[in-house]
Amino acid sequence: MMTDLNAVVPQNKPGVVKRLGTFLEMIKFSHSIFAMPFALIAAFLAARVIDLVWPGWIRLGLIVVCMVLARTFAMTFNRLVDRNFDSRNPRAMRRPSVTGEVSVAFMIGTLVICGLLFIGATLLFDLILGNIYPVVLAVPVLGWIALYSMTKRFTWLCHFFLGSSLCLAPISAWIAIVPPHGPVLGVQVLLLAGAVLFWLPGFDILYALQDVEIDRKEKLFSLPARFGIAESLWISRACHFLVIVLLLAFGLGVGGGLPLGPVYWLGFVAVVLLLTIEQSLVKPNDISKVNLAFMTMNGLVGLIFGLTTIAAILLHQ
Repeated sequence: MMTDLNAVVPQNKPGVVKRLGTFLEMIKFSHSIFAMPFALIAAFLAARVIDLVWPGWIRLGLIVVCMVLARTFAMTFNRLVDRNFDSRNPRAMRRPSVTGEVSVAFMIGTLVICGLLFIGATLLFDLILGNIYPVVLAVPVLGWIALYSMTKRFTWLCHFFLGSSLCLAPISAWIAIVPPHGPVLGVQVLLLAGAVLFWLPGFDILYALQDVEIDRKEKLFSLPARFGIAESLWISRACHFLVIVLLLAFGLGVGGGLPLGPVYWLGFVAVVLLLTIEQSLVKPNDISKVNLAFMTMNGLVGLIFGLTTIAAILLHQ
């Protein structure tokens, strides 16, 4: 009589730390570095508008918590609704959401918990700081950033929808600080948000070059699948050129904003160089360096621009 070994031998289930690590890798938690600096820049800029030297620990802490929860919510939703497509994509078929290392139930539970915690964190802006705007806008923001995951099913403008989702970061940080002390939005934060709006499609189009054939096969929409690699590269470059123009206007304080000093312009030059290098890494006949262009270059853009701009705001007299 044969014995079912699986029934009598204890299975080595991964520990909590390993499972958490698997989940964080699945949602690319490290990519939080992309949007976070722009939210913090907006927070420091908003503080100056209401005559504060800096936003304060409570405001900064709540903004960071909201950013982390919102991004975790959005990425978990993405992995949940895309798992069937991912299972047929050679690049994505080993994701934990596909293999079952992270279960559907776990992802749904994460969505519920992150959504409730996000709403709770935005409510604290009202209870502690007397600012009701964040909690009023909490559910619409969650709905908007989740909707991005569905746009690839019906429009090749999905890359720009992603940009619109992440450009909510600086706008939300500004709204979390300025009201009820002043205008809900200012020109300078809109210039910053505009830069994020075009920065994201610029590098997301490059990333999508890896999936041209599978997108066409699955009838999914993307710029590379619609227009081809060479044309998409030019669209990506145009997006990053617009980023440079908007950051130039942002630093000059166009529209009555805060003109920034030499430290800002050092960061600005670094961004221009990094975006130029990023675009040079990917060619119509060679996309082998897409991941270097996507992760390394843009991580440096966010980090360097964030540090230099916040320093420039603090140093402004």
